[in-house]
Amino acid sequence: MPQLLQKIFGIPKPVIAMAHVPALPGTPRYDAPMGVDGLVDRVRIDVRHLLAGGVDAVMFCNEDDRPYVFRADLGSVAVMTRVITELRPTDRPFGTDFLWDPMAALALARATGAAFIREVVTGLYESDMGLWAPDAGALYRYRNQLQAQDVAVFANITPEFASPLGSRTIAQRAKSAVVSSVVDAILIAGPMAGAEPDLEHLREAKQAVGDSVPVLLNTGARLENIARFLSVADGVIVGSSLKVDGQTWNPVDPARVQAFMAEVKRVRGA
Repeated sequence: MPQLLQKIFGIPKPVIAMAHVPALPGTPRYDAPMGVDGLVDRVRIDVRHLLAGGVDAVMFCNEDDRPYVFRADLGSVAVMTRVITELRPTDRPFGTDFLWDPMAALALARATGAAFIREVVTGLYESDMGLWAPDAGALYRYRNQLQAQDVAVFANITPEFASPLGSRTIAQRAKSAVVSSVVDAILIAGPMAGAEPDLEHLREAKQAVGDSVPVLLNTGARLENIARFLSVADGVIVGSSLKVDGQTWNPVDPARVQAFMAEVKRVRGA
């Protein structure tokens, strides 16, 4: 087991389950009648089901703030801080993710005590949001300013809804992200939320970085395929398949969580 996973999770092949936050105030899909209190209550139920089902960690994300932006506004960060502060687990690690502003995710983590963030921090992409050019140098300098060096950076090098510009292979991008941008973990995603990547992409990244950093499956994990993916990946981030009918925007389904974790435990035992 990679040293980072041992330090944060204390268990091989950890399952990080998504706590998807409904659209925040000011975004196009915000439910004003529900309000912030109702938003918190909705996420509270999901988190309760995830923890009861035995996931190893939870990651809070503003999943429904569609269409996404590259710079968070203050109100969104404030509401996310409230959500995480009220609902963060006390008996297992948790992470933060802000689509798509790494600085916001890091600030959230530092304020709430999160152990890791998930973001896109390297590369250049054409995306649904336009040209996407993360700035790893700025992020890591900000991490030093916040004295948040203990917050691990889980970096997605195959982001959803985007295509990389240039000719570098996944192996080259993974190796470069570790050596040049000193990311703490590599994430491999499919083309969109809930879509699985090519298993060979995971294998390529894993072979490139070896045991220097963990490589995790970032999207597309399901009960039916998790054994195959965990034969290569060091862990998994899962969201959509734990929801009612396997749909990203539905509530968490306790039965799906329990079945998924039972399969993961079987794989660990094997």
